[in-house]
Amino acid sequence: MASEEKKLYLLDGMALVYRAHFALGKNPPITSYGLNTAAILGFANTLLDVLKNQKPTHIAVAFDTKAPTDRSIEFTEYKANREAMPEDLATGLPYVFEMLEAWKIPILMLDGYEADDVIGTLVRRAEEQGFKSYMMTPDKDFAQLVTENTFIYKPGRFGNPNEILGVPEILEKWEIKRPLQVIDILALWGDAVDNIPGIPGIGEKTAKKLIAQYDSVEGLIAHAHELKGKQKENVINFADQGLMSKSLATIILDAPIAFEPEKMVLEEPDKETLSALFAKLEFRTLGKRVFGEDFAVSGGQATSPQMDMFAPQPTSGSPEMVDKPAEFKNLENTPHDYKLVEDIKEIEKLTADLLKQKVVCLDTETTSVDANAARLLGISFSYKKGTGFYVPVNPENQKQVITALNPFFSNTKIEKVGHNIKYDLMILLRHGAELVGPYFDTMLAHYLLDPDGRHKMDLLAEGHLNYSPIPIESIIGPKGKKQGNMADHEPKDIVDYACEDADVTLQLREVFLPQLKEANLDGLLHDLETPLLEVLAEIQLAGVNLDRENLEVFSKELTTDIAVLEKTIYEYAGVEFNIASPKQLGEILFDKLDIEPKPKKTKTGQYSTAEETLADLSDDNEIISHILDFRSLVKLKSTYVDALPKMINEETGRVHTDFSQAVAATGRLSSNNPNLQNIPIRTARGREIRKAFIPRDKDHVLLAADYSQIELRIIADLANEEAMLQAFKDELDIHTATASKVYGVPLEEVTSTHRRNAKMVNFGIIYGISAFGLSQRLKIKRGEAKDIIDAYFKEYPGIKTYMDKSIENAQKHGYVETILGRKRYLRDINSGNRTVRGFAERNAINAPIQGSAADMIKIAMIKIQKELKAKNFKTKMTLQVHDELIFDVFKPELEEIKAIVKSGMETAMEMKVPIKVEMGTGNNWLEAH
Repeated sequence: MASEEKKLYLLDGMALVYRAHFALGKNPPITSYGLNTAAILGFANTLLDVLKNQKPTHIAVAFDTKAPTDRSIEFTEYKANREAMPEDLATGLPYVFEMLEAWKIPILMLDGYEADDVIGTLVRRAEEQGFKSYMMTPDKDFAQLVTENTFIYKPGRFGNPNEILGVPEILEKWEIKRPLQVIDILALWGDAVDNIPGIPGIGEKTAKKLIAQYDSVEGLIAHAHELKGKQKENVINFADQGLMSKSLATIILDAPIAFEPEKMVLEEPDKETLSALFAKLEFRTLGKRVFGEDFAVSGGQATSPQMDMFAPQPTSGSPEMVDKPAEFKNLENTPHDYKLVEDIKEIEKLTADLLKQKVVCLDTETTSVDANAARLLGISFSYKKGTGFYVPVNPENQKQVITALNPFFSNTKIEKVGHNIKYDLMILLRHGAELVGPYFDTMLAHYLLDPDGRHKMDLLAEGHLNYSPIPIESIIGPKGKKQGNMADHEPKDIVDYACEDADVTLQLREVFLPQLKEANLDGLLHDLETPLLEVLAEIQLAGVNLDRENLEVFSKELTTDIAVLEKTIYEYAGVEFNIASPKQLGEILFDKLDIEPKPKKTKTGQYSTAEETLADLSDDNEIISHILDFRSLVKLKSTYVDALPKMINEETGRVHTDFSQAVAATGRLSSNNPNLQNIPIRTARGREIRKAFIPRDKDHVLLAADYSQIELRIIADLANEEAMLQAFKDELDIHTATASKVYGVPLEEVTSTHRRNAKMVNFGIIYGISAFGLSQRLKIKRGEAKDIIDAYFKEYPGIKTYMDKSIENAQKHGYVETILGRKRYLRDINSGNRTVRGFAERNAINAPIQGSAADMIKIAMIKIQKELKAKNFKTKMTLQVHDELIFDVFKPELEEIKAIVKSGMETAMEMKVPIKVEMGTGNNWLEAH
């Protein structure tokens, strides 16, 4: 083989896998058993494109290993800023390796070295043996390796063509004389992705300019005296950091790995293994591209022995990349017996049948997803697989139908099954039904089994029953303004859809019930989440009163304030522009005003104007402070002040939020439509919104009850940390007590700075904060931050022991638990990727704390609501916001209610640490808080 014919393609495996995963992120292909195959499918299509269009003679894929590298040992924060690997990607990664093995493409990994180093070393050795090498990667760092015989092959995205970058392209793009100067530019500029620090104040443009003038980092440092002002100061003070950054950015070219071209020769794949893998992954379309039209998937087996690897391929990112789902069972191919029950005598007969059952699934059909506004159209029932009954309801027959069914609804011996049964409970209560438990909610059951998963009924049916239910869009039309609702259709047209929902949900109960018992989660479902759904239904039905006039006045004030800020910002900028446009704002700040020589950029190359980015610049730039204030007020006005009055229910005159139990993986409740848990509290203007939440009338007053520092108390209890427990028992301010210990000063000598730093550590420890993170938040040196954390662990050794044991237990079992046994599964806890594993480790520490706090307030809500009902109080619980409960209290009941609330919250769970509840009353929420 002539040397010019030897074409080596080395693929940067992890970078390409990540790229593939996110390319299909908004509409990922999911198998019938719930596996997200975006990364695998995208990577396979990219690989096929290379094999077909570039025709390599040699090929291999490089990946990182678990082992630490010299870079991470030398600089512990190297790559520490990287976001954790998405769990779907982590789950799919082993299949990428399996696919490469079936394709007979070598996987290259070397402990102590990154994939970049492996590729860099091999392309240099390949040059010596006459190869033309193509480094397939989207990573800019590889530009330093380009030579006359080594190129970057950059895969196209979203239909754009692929790029091959040689020396001329690199020199033009980076504005340099030779590719190796890419290292120097990266060393000055830094890299936010890999957490290479660079030299402060030097961005991409400045780095290119300085390297053009001084040739290298070393040259710049040698001539630092020629620079001016802050730039001169930074280059001198951070010279060592610049040189370290250059070391970090330099790809190693002499890694101890042999170049063995004979092992990289492109071979024919193991067709049987590859086709079986494609079948398992349900790659029907891709399978046909590779193996020809005869390829088919049947029961997880491929049926084609042929291979057509070079069949026409789609361009990367095209819609064809998304493979079709598996053939699910559905209404058309599955036996069923669904009946319409309209006659009142037949309904009474159905009720008699229902009363004979131990378990019945029910589902309501309505005109809206808003349980406080929807009209009941019908109720479906199922108590045996494959059967169902649909009872239509209209204003004329509603009372008669509900009366006929009430013996079943009110029967406490029959378990009522539903998917998000809180919604059905609210609908039926609003329409005169006396629905009571016991309940079994399949949404909550799945949430406990898989807190990070998705819990929609149709997805669960496909994943657990291999059954695809009728999509509601097939009846009411696609989403959008023109979408109708069930009221537009005759009952006979709804029967199959309604009965199928009840039938499928009943079958899901049979799947989840044994899983809950096996995981010891059945008690949490029956004793906590199920009683809570009844409490939440009553809270949501009660709603909360709003002062419209207060919000109207506030809106006008904000309009004036926003106009003043807008004018001030224009004066600073010297030009009028759209402040709400990130693109225009970025150009004004970083091009026109040049307020930051090293501005961050988004993935699209646009200047980042995210709040966090601007907040870091606000101390030295008044225009930034005004922009942040402008954004804050605009959001306040649009999201709350102007939006809340529009959400007042016409029938009740109150606002009714929807509390969801199955959104936050930690166990916390979430609030939607409107979200009342995110009402700002840190700013004076944000707090003003709470003034609009008022009692129902002059005979009532608002009571706010808030757990005091509950997460810190819980970690003290979980860790059995004596010093911290004692501080709480002595009713000391915990942040002052911590500062006293950490800084070694008496309580009375603790300064506000001491307390502020201690407070950041107290709360940061819960989230696994590092010395780097603490230094960033407190704006102090990393060494000082490390000293604070070291002192903290010395004074509170039980906390460190708890953290270590939490991680150890998670690594052993794959999950962590709250005090009550709520599980948080951590799939990445043993990952070889340090960043990914670090994220899971922080969750291992924090999830039991947050989850136990969530469980505690849920128990309190159940206990308090039980007493309110038992004694027939007029007082209503109206809101739950994080660690706070709000009550609309009938004034004559106030003292008794206070005692009930205090007791209910403080005794919700037995703890070694004293639980403290702070309470306040007022004529609005702000006064009471």
